[in-house]
Amino acid sequence: METFIKVSQFILSLSILIVLHELGHFIPAKLFKTKVEKFYLFFDYKFSIFKKKIGETVYGIGWIPLGGYVKIAGMIDESMDTDQMKEEPKPWEFRSKPAWQRLIIMLGGVTVNFLLGIFIYIMILIAWGEYYVQPEDVKSGFSVAEEFKEYGFQDGDKILKVNDEIPFDVTSVNKYLFLRNVESIEVKHLNGNSEKINLPEDIGLQMWTAGNMEPFIPRFSAIIDSIQPSSPAEKAKLLKGDRIVAIDNKEVSFWDEFTTAVGNNKDQNEMELVVLRNGVQDTISVKPSNEGKFGVYAKNTMAEHVDQKHKKYSFAESIPKGTSTAYWTLRDYVAQFKYVFTKKGASSLGGFGTILSIFPNKWDWQRFWSLTAFLSIMLAFMNLLPIPALDGGHVVFTLYEMISGRKPSDKFLEYAQITGFIILIALLLYANGNDVYKWVTGKF
Repeated sequence: METFIKVSQFILSLSILIVLHELGHFIPAKLFKTKVEKFYLFFDYKFSIFKKKIGETVYGIGWIPLGGYVKIAGMIDESMDTDQMKEEPKPWEFRSKPAWQRLIIMLGGVTVNFLLGIFIYIMILIAWGEYYVQPEDVKSGFSVAEEFKEYGFQDGDKILKVNDEIPFDVTSVNKYLFLRNVESIEVKHLNGNSEKINLPEDIGLQMWTAGNMEPFIPRFSAIIDSIQPSSPAEKAKLLKGDRIVAIDNKEVSFWDEFTTAVGNNKDQNEMELVVLRNGVQDTISVKPSNEGKFGVYAKNTMAEHVDQKHKKYSFAESIPKGTSTAYWTLRDYVAQFKYVFTKKGASSLGGFGTILSIFPNKWDWQRFWSLTAFLSIMLAFMNLLPIPALDGGHVVFTLYEMISGRKPSDKFLEYAQITGFIILIALLLYANGNDVYKWVTGKF
């Protein structure tokens, strides 16, 4: 049932995005009296699940859920129907329309996707508002990744400012470091002293290379939630709910203190834990595995250490905030694109399986619409890439015509479409091949 719910959300979200994207092409085409021969959700190679002709357009649902399309008369597109291009242009064909009209038709899909993303974010804010955490609300401070301690950060630091500004949601600091230009972070150490720490320009790349995407995590209690079967912890008879209060005679209050102590045990010697169980302290000896692990997982007690605030938005307030959210979603997505061109980035590319995996196992309308808004923004950006066969490729050729006054030949456009299609198929196979590899190796 969980898989069915996840797949249902994915297909519904994809269907909404495809239909509205193609509607973005369909409406201006009709306004400019251009004939639209087909309007399809999903691809209909060989046969359709459903189709019905209304007026001059066949509306249908294909059986291959990899996208959708509108087939506009007199246009070289993914259908590769070049027979009509051999005939004299008709007034209702795409190729007969002025360049500015063709440009609007081609930009219609991405425009709708951008506007849809903004609209959904606005409606999310109206319906659910948003939660945020102010710097003073992280009561126990942050645990800090070892790589960041080299810059002067310490476990227990409270983040006061990012780039000399008080952050609206301080728990977003990891995203800012990775995707935005963070030059400095001001912190308050446990000793009460404040310090402004400057960061290198390539801090995001350093995070990416090290594989540490969350260098700052709010501290939480050292309580065991679960134990791996046959692990050193199980053999030592540690139990779920045990609170670790000391390890090798060092007092422990937070989970990061426990993991740091275990990590510092380079020789993997037997370690002595003092745990609080049902109000009674007990001392237990545990010898780490060959990997230096105990095989325990933490209980998420972050709610005890972080006060989350909630902000409601009126309709008027939601418009600028929703627009800003869409803008930063796009900007952050574009910013992370630079990591794709690294060896690690190429191997991390994902296809439909990756997109499916981000949907929850339980139906959550807020999460569903948030993901749909994100995917809408992502789809708009990807379609604007200047690759033939994508909207961006058609836009580039049309702009070239408008600037130079020379229209690319039909034969050139045909070859460009084929080249772009091959590129897209190769990327699709590569990305989805990565998904298959991750699934086989259990890395999903």
